[in-house]
Amino acid sequence: MNNVIQTKSYAFAIRIVNAYKFLTNDQKEYVLSKQMLRSAIGALVAEAHHAQSSADFLNKMNVALKEANETFYWLSLLRDTDYLSEQIYKSISIDCKELIALLVSIVKSVKSSLGR
Repeated sequence: MNNVIQTKSYAFAIRIVNAYKFLTNDQKEYVLSKQMLRSAIGALVAEAHHAQSSADFLNKMNVALKEANETFYWLSLLRDTDYLSEQIYKSISIDCKELIALLVSIVKSVKSSLGR
């Protein structure tokens, strides 16, 4: 992987998969964790790497940003319902917030370059 967002989103996706395994195997939680797994952004960022145009890239990054925010919601809900410990939550949510900040920066930059 050749850029920061791809590298970080892939590493985050791995963390989400591992969190999902923990939640289903150890906590016996299947619904919320599945939602969290579905909202992980790695595939969206990978897809954006081969966007057909700048507008297509912007659209994919916007969707990734929405999904990252959704992931943060599920993480918070899993913490507040005692499926994730505060320690696990903090560790993963720091990465999630960092990805959100990167995506916001990318979206703003692309919008600016497109004159939007």
